[in-house]
Amino acid sequence: MQNNEQFAEFAQKYMDTVFRVAFNYLKSRADADDVTQDVLIKLYRTDKNFEGDEHIKHWLIRVTINECKKALVSPWRRSESIEDYAATLSFETPECSDLFYEVMGLPKKYRVAIFLYYYEDYSTDEISQLLGIPRATVFTHLKRGREQLKNILTLEVSGDV
Repeated sequence: MQNNEQFAEFAQKYMDTVFRVAFNYLKSRADADDVTQDVLIKLYRTDKNFEGDEHIKHWLIRVTINECKKALVSPWRRSESIEDYAATLSFETPECSDLFYEVMGLPKKYRVAIFLYYYEDYSTDEISQLLGIPRATVFTHLKRGREQLKNILTLEVSGDV
């Protein structure tokens, strides 16, 4: 178990990442807050020796995904409007806001893979390990997610939506 100062440093550094992964998985700010709290408690209680920043980040995301899976089957699961959460965010451009909504509208398997790849900068091998799926499946999820985003954004630009 790490000391309180180490825990506080890790919690401060990775809390936002844990929350973003949880929110992308669950699409609920309240559930993502609960998962973030559970993950940080697990971090506080762990006696695991971390080899560096990448090791702890990987461990936290793996634990977050496991906690999200538990939350999805919980009878207490809440749903929340994406618009309510988006109102708390600041986007650099209207296009970034539009892209956020479109990514959040993707099926979970594509949304999570795209988030980890593009926003958290994980490789396909790392995503494969984090999600516990084959590397080829990660490629498929990324490809299909990008195709869906491209189709949606192309339709919006052409005005057919």
